Amino acid sequence: MRLLSLTFLVLLVVALPLTGQNRDAADTSKASPEKKPNYTTTSIRGRVVWMADALKRRYDISTVMEAKERQLAIETKDGQLVALVEDVRTRAFRRDKRLWPMDLELLVRRHHGSPVVQIIRLYSWEEGRRLEVDYWCDICAIPMFEKKDCDCCQGDTELRKTLSSPAKRHRR
Repeated sequence: MRLLSLTFLVLLVVALPLTGQNRDAADTSKASPEKKPNYTTTSIRGRVVWMADALKRRYDISTVMEAKERQLAIETKDGQLVALVEDVRTRAFRRDKRLWPMDLELLVRRHHGSPVVQIIRLYSWEEGRRLEVDYWCDICAIPMFEKKDCDCCQGDTELRKTLSSPAKRHRR
């Protein structure tokens, strides 16, 4: 029995490199060509809404009760609804209702083939000025994407709006 186990182990050690399973991971000499990003970056301006509410209001489409506050979207002035990926930047809208009435501009990624967009930056428009919106800890001087305790000191963070300079206008 012991001889059989030893024979199997030797065969495994000899045969594994021949399968090529680890060859690609270990071979770093092959340079792979740079891949073009599978997304585009664009800006969308409007207000954040619950998708279910907007569907009812715009198209008289009724959704099931459990969908009422499930999907967030941005509704543009021309009535387009764009679904938002639920990540930490989008979660800010669930945690801070002060963001909802704002005239917003979202810098987003549109991933090829995806029906949703991912928020990269959040801006509000007030009196003709574009302001970047985030949450700020005065003690640690750390910006965050959502209303929560500071990641560093666990202290309070405050909603902050800073004038967006031309250098911060991201284009792709």
